[in-house]
Amino acid sequence: MVKILFVCTGNICRSPTAEGVFRVLVERAGLAELVTVDSAGTTAYHVGDPPDRRTAATALRRGFSLDGQSARQVRRSDFDEFDLILAMDRGHHRELARLCPTGHEARLHLFLSFAPGCGLQDVPDPYYGGPDGFEIVLDLIEAGAEGLLEYVRGRLA
Repeated sequence: MVKILFVCTGNICRSPTAEGVFRVLVERAGLAELVTVDSAGTTAYHVGDPPDRRTAATALRRGFSLDGQSARQVRRSDFDEFDLILAMDRGHHRELARLCPTGHEARLHLFLSFAPGCGLQDVPDPYYGGPDGFEIVLDLIEAGAEGLLEYVRGRLA
């Protein structure tokens, strides 16, 4: 079993998209019984809220449902529960590194480290931008999710 947590700021745009996209890829790969996914935010701004409507609509247009998700804040206990904690940008990574208990540092990674071909480290926050920002984010998340799936397959082999 591999447990993965995706983390952004409020858990309403980037991390729920990554959760939804990766969940579909895992299901298509026949690994749903071996891989658990969740998402969280570094802040409590949106706890209990569903994903941003623009995020959900963009994902749905590409066949990824974000239904049933609600925002939560990352917890220190997540470092015990999850094998991989994937930060959507370097700011989230720094925040998570401060929260990370000693001995669990190897669980924390930048999400786009699984998409080295994209040439970026950070998935940009689309919240205050226009609709094209949500499309760009989804492009990056799909690329990262594909690379992550290959990594997970290797761990499960």
